[in-house]
Amino acid sequence: MMKARFTPALFAHAEKLLAELLRFEHPADAATSHYFRLHRELGHADRGFVAETVFAVLRRKRSLEARCGGQATPRRLLLAALVSARGWNQRELEPVLKASETEWLASVKAVKEGDLPPAVRCDLPDWLYERLAAQFGEAEVEPLARSLNQPASLDLRVNTLKADRQAVLDRLAADGIAGAAGAWSPFAIRLQDKPALSRHPLFSDGSFEVQDEGSQLLGFLLGPKRGEMVVDFCAGAGGKTLMLGALMKNSGRLYAFDVSDKRLANLKPRLARSGLSNVHPVRIEHERDAKVKRLAGKVDRVLVDAPCSGLGTLRRNPDLKWRQSEAAVAELTAKQSAILAGAATLLRPGGRLVYATCSLLAAENDGVVDAFLGTHPEFVLVPADTVLAKQGVALPGERLRLLPHRHGTDGFFAAILEKKS
Repeated sequence: MMKARFTPALFAHAEKLLAELLRFEHPADAATSHYFRLHRELGHADRGFVAETVFAVLRRKRSLEARCGGQATPRRLLLAALVSARGWNQRELEPVLKASETEWLASVKAVKEGDLPPAVRCDLPDWLYERLAAQFGEAEVEPLARSLNQPASLDLRVNTLKADRQAVLDRLAADGIAGAAGAWSPFAIRLQDKPALSRHPLFSDGSFEVQDEGSQLLGFLLGPKRGEMVVDFCAGAGGKTLMLGALMKNSGRLYAFDVSDKRLANLKPRLARSGLSNVHPVRIEHERDAKVKRLAGKVDRVLVDAPCSGLGTLRRNPDLKWRQSEAAVAELTAKQSAILAGAATLLRPGGRLVYATCSLLAAENDGVVDAFLGTHPEFVLVPADTVLAKQGVALPGERLRLLPHRHGTDGFFAAILEKKS
């Protein structure tokens, strides 16, 4: 359907948007949404084509630039992406192709991937390739990079307060939306395509939320129970908060802390749909805020989904690999350590904290946790696999490590820390 609509005007939209994204002044998803709001004449299929094509360039930017030689203009990057990343042929490109470009395009196709240096082939900046190769080994980086360069699937989390998974699957199937039960989370549904869901009755009534399956596992690691006092320390727009509330059966007190008014405002409509009444959104200035100190030593469970480089989410946010740097990661690890230490003060003896990121880098993950354990002897590590197994989730490892090429989710890390009684 999308290819049939291919026109010079549509290609011009892609070219204009790509030129804007390549300045890396704003996150690509936000800039793309803004562009579509300005161009409401673009239909669903047109927007799909533009977004998929410009994101294909962001994913494969480094190898596409190598294929284009010294002529990596937005126009040529798009043509190279359509041919080498999306598999189009010259006949399909005829509506926009200039006569002078046919020979050049043949040379783009002729470049063999095996002839490119490893970091270029993996479409990673050198610093990131080197870190991942040191961590995972060169043989594993290639399949990891390939999976990070694929678009993410669309995952749903069934709101167990309102529906069960099979009933949601049956209703979606009846509406022509194909999906299957997730491989890991008992609440997850993975959709075959990416339908527009915002007007679906089950979305409107809060029966499901959009949430990556890997992210759902963080709720199972925390394992909040009825009647407990729980804090989601970096709640963001509240996807994980809503899951924690459902696991608590809408009882107890669940605080959603965040430093951003805007993110907490985005939680409000989701909260209204969810049917939860035990959630208390609270804006804090920082991890040492008086509102945090008031709860010191009183909380049963704390989730710290720490601000991070986001490099585990490159399937959704491919621009991050070009916007992040080693210096930024070093700043983040200091921030992560401070947030973890601040959040840990909330716990009562016997309480549980889950530290998590959507980063692939050991510095943001094991490095932060090991440093914390080294300076906080009152905390012990609880094996993640044991906790998950009790909830019917079979994933090995003392700490949760999810990778897209192995688990089909975003890249996630999590460790469970318990305060000694």
